[in-house]
Amino acid sequence: MSKNVKVYTTPTCPHCMRTKQFLKDNNIEFENIDVSRNPDKAKEAVEKSGQLGVPVLDIDGQIIVGFDKEAIQKALNT
Repeated sequence: MSKNVKVYTTPTCPHCMRTKQFLKDNNIEFENIDVSRNPDKAKEAVEKSGQLGVPVLDIDGQIIVGFDKEAIQKALNT
């Protein structure tokens, strides 16, 4: 069963780049949302995570802040 994965990022964030590369390397389809270009989506990311930082991952409603490989794997496998 595939998961609905959204990743809120900025173009220069190294942790965002690592997160997206990890998902690509594991053949996980995801929607990349550049919050630097979309203030409404930036607000959405903050509302979901309670944080100002990126990346913010939304995996079927489960929110993960930052590049946390174990949390991402767990969310994808549950």
